[in-house]
Amino acid sequence: MIDIAILRSDPDRVRENLKKKFQDHKLPLVDEALALDGKRRALQTEGDSLRAARNTLSKQIGVLMREKKTQEADAVKVQVNANAARLAEIEKETEEVSEQLKAVMMRIPNFICAETPIGKDDSENVERKRFLEPKTPDFEIPYHLEILEKLNGIDIDSARRTSGQGFYYLTGDIARLHSAVLAYARDFMINKGFTYCIPPYMIRSSVVSGVMSFEEMDGMMYKIEGEDLYLIGTSEHSMIGRFMGQTLDEKQLPLTLTSYSPCFRKEKGAHGIEERGIYRIHQFEKQEMIVICKPEESEAWYEKLWQYTVELFVSMGIPVRQLECCSGDLADLKYRSCDVEAWSPRQQKYFEVGPCSNLTDAQARRLNIRYKTDKGAVYAHTLNNTVVAPPRMLIAFVENHLNADGSVDIPEVLRPYMGGKEKIV
Repeated sequence: MIDIAILRSDPDRVRENLKKKFQDHKLPLVDEALALDGKRRALQTEGDSLRAARNTLSKQIGVLMREKKTQEADAVKVQVNANAARLAEIEKETEEVSEQLKAVMMRIPNFICAETPIGKDDSENVERKRFLEPKTPDFEIPYHLEILEKLNGIDIDSARRTSGQGFYYLTGDIARLHSAVLAYARDFMINKGFTYCIPPYMIRSSVVSGVMSFEEMDGMMYKIEGEDLYLIGTSEHSMIGRFMGQTLDEKQLPLTLTSYSPCFRKEKGAHGIEERGIYRIHQFEKQEMIVICKPEESEAWYEKLWQYTVELFVSMGIPVRQLECCSGDLADLKYRSCDVEAWSPRQQKYFEVGPCSNLTDAQARRLNIRYKTDKGAVYAHTLNNTVVAPPRMLIAFVENHLNADGSVDIPEVLRPYMGGKEKIV
């Protein structure tokens, strides 16, 4: 949610930002918000005037009563009661208009970074850097499900019977590899100075609406029937929600946290054979990183976060690249975002394994997360980034470490988490 002061002083800047994000259908929201803001301020002014008048009239009544001018005092009391009735109406109307204004403001997207490329969708994202040289072996690489099944590491058919499409059983050394990567990622981030957390896996609607737009919520979240609870789509949701309504001490910042959680997503629709299998699924596990910092520090943290993901994948021998997300591919709360993509030798292309985002103060305003300064309370900036999400990581892992005999090499950094094993056969 953007600062209403900017909307008042420079509405054209807001309109231009909507156009850059190809959200022209939201342009009427600017005038709607301005009208509601004007109405709210007019009501507040009238209310302040009536409160001031109440104090003046109360003093008049005291004077008249002391002078035994009962009839005149009663007339003033009538005016006081009328003012009180009107003030009650104003307070109720102000609350209603404020809620309407908040609903409109929450639909207006965050300002985008000057460095964000302008484009309609993810096809116009821009490659920035590559890390490790992509390699293609001299033998054919099977589809990732075939690799995993030959290693007795996955059971899709049973999962379809128990749970439906978009679920799987991991077994044996592949299940162990999945847990090993998560444990390695956890320790990797702890060694970077981050505090390890395990958050709640369900959150209330007040948190959901604070961490994402309504469109995203409808497309991602599973609601618990009969309760004000949602299953989290990523631990970022409950991790940021942890600080909802809090005013932090400036000395606490930056807060650098890394969290583990299962994640639950609707993931509507399929997108070709390569995105079936374990690419788009309803349940997976993930190691996340979250930063809450001062505004002047957020861009530096953005650069650090995505580079941590790159460093992790490179340490496991998986080639990756950084892709800057264009304006039309940014979610409404994001100021700037990039994807870390891993190389697929089978597809001869890169695919997303982790997004990194700077949301500036958009989430903090929705959730009222601030910190104390000498000049008063200031909204913090929030950032999030995927350290690793094993389902997609597993695809990149088995393809990049596959041998001609069907075995999969285990990089040295993971061997302590795999009981010293050097190969899955």
